Amino acid sequence: MRQLPAILKRELGSYFATPLAYVFILIFLVLSGVFTFYLGGFFESNQASLAPFFNFHPWLYLFLVPAIAMRLWAEERKSGSIELLMTLPISRFEAVAGKFLAAWAFSGLALLLTFPLVLTVNYLGDPDNGAILTGYLGSWLLAGAYLAIGSCMSALAKNQVIAFILAVSASFLFIVSGFPLVLDVFAGWAPQWLLDAVASLSLLVRFDAISKGVLDLRDLLYFVSLIAAWLTATAVVVDLKKAD
Repeated sequence: MRQLPAILKRELGSYFATPLAYVFILIFLVLSGVFTFYLGGFFESNQASLAPFFNFHPWLYLFLVPAIAMRLWAEERKSGSIELLMTLPISRFEAVAGKFLAAWAFSGLALLLTFPLVLTVNYLGDPDNGAILTGYLGSWLLAGAYLAIGSCMSALAKNQVIAFILAVSASFLFIVSGFPLVLDVFAGWAPQWLLDAVASLSLLVRFDAISKGVLDLRDLLYFVSLIAAWLTATAVVVDLKKAD
């Protein structure tokens, strides 16, 4: 674990070494504003609430976060620098966790830069700042879940575009797993416990609860467990690819 801070610093610095970080942050901030004030009907609702802001995050992150994650391992493999990384005196966990935490910290920074929205809603009315705080927490956890999935897909693919497509597809499945359209596929033959299990995998259902100010330990454990599971899968894939 002693090398983890060094890996974290190296990976986080690599984002700002190119225009990628600034372009991503700019796109995220612009789209957040557009979705909140125009598509979300912020002013039409006549409520001091950031619900229109958070409601679009699962779909906004679906494409933006995999764009961050796709480079985590695919770029290392394509450039050949992964061989050098694996020869360093670091554990597999440190490498996987360091890359993930750097990407998660970067996404958290982009999220924090939306603070003018909080100031705006407090200026216009008297919002529930507790619900806003939990909404930010849920949004960051959601980004972490997408990043963990994307990290594994990036480790699987050598091409960043393929890693992006795989990450979007896998994340989309975790979003729609609680939708009636999906559950109806299982309803005709599956037992109720299986239906409940499939529905419980939905990122959207878990995020909606947290973004509305409901902090349930089960939802928090869900995100932590999902992130841990996908990072473990990433470490396994990296080991297998190394063996190849």
